[in-house]
Amino acid sequence: MCKLNKFQKFFYLIFIFLLVSVLNSCGTLSKISSGTKNQITDIFKKKKKHEEETLDDLLREAEKAFAKGHYNIAYETYKKIRNRYPGTPQSILAGLRMADCKFWEGEYLEAISIYEEFEKFYPNNEAIPYVIYQIGTCYYKLKLSYDRDQTYTKKAIETYERLLQNFPQNPYKLEVKKRIRELKELLAKHEFYVAKFYYRIKYYRAAYGRLLYIINNYPDTYTCQKAKKLVLTYYKKALLETKELREGKKKDFWGEKVP
Repeated sequence: MCKLNKFQKFFYLIFIFLLVSVLNSCGTLSKISSGTKNQITDIFKKKKKHEEETLDDLLREAEKAFAKGHYNIAYETYKKIRNRYPGTPQSILAGLRMADCKFWEGEYLEAISIYEEFEKFYPNNEAIPYVIYQIGTCYYKLKLSYDRDQTYTKKAIETYERLLQNFPQNPYKLEVKKRIRELKELLAKHEFYVAKFYYRIKYYRAAYGRLLYIINNYPDTYTCQKAKKLVLTYYKKALLETKELREGKKKDFWGEKVP
């Protein structure tokens, strides 16, 4: 029985050897191996194609929502693209579009943050003139009336001037120059408003200083012409105030002597 088992094992080994030789000579193993390899390749190709289709679908979905004014939905879809497919052209576009969504929603401070992030990471991107223009426009939208704080007004001017300096041939230059003139007029009106306030409470030297600031810094504004008409009157009052201070006769807003 033991010899029979050995004989059977020997027979099986010979049979397998002959079978492999025949298959190899006919190219069957090569075909099987090649077929398996092709199947694996096809699987990865299909997977890649599926990913590309998903990316394109997401982009179309985001653009469609954006075009319809559904900015919140568009923002979240663009965010998915940016996070899932980093480094792709679509991801870069999505990052910019996220800022646009916030801009059109009126969330200007959030938009500024995203635009600035885009400029930081892609300083040589062809969209940078647009990005700087949008940052300036966000500040432009945030500006307050002349009787209130003018921080955003100044930031808008600084940003627009940076755009003109770095990209003098940008397509927004005419609108930017127009807005800069408007913003400078607003700053001049603010200074004139403060000058009138100081004059009203009899702080003439401070009032005169404000008029001089307008004349020196905003010479092309309408408010500057108004300031020039008052500057002599304010100057005389400022001289009088200086004399009163020197003699110890100056009184403050409450009628008390200035220490």
